[in-house]
Amino acid sequence: MKTLRLTAIGNSTGVVFPKEILARLRVEKGDTLYVLETRGGIELTPYDPEFAKQMEMAEEIMREERDVLRKLSE
Repeated sequence: MKTLRLTAIGNSTGVVFPKEILARLRVEKGDTLYVLETRGGIELTPYDPEFAKQMEMAEEIMREERDVLRKLSE
């Protein structure tokens, strides 16, 4: 288990992540993290959950309408 210390950044409060945590999240300075509330607490993720949901819907439509899409591409 890692612990992170909150620190003052101007008028805000921030957290400094160790390099190994940034590597595991596959993020670097300037990237965006999304904060999700889950049953188990707070989850930080670099993946936009709304975009992921939209992609799942698009993939479902593409599977269901594969023949129509194939015809349109000709």
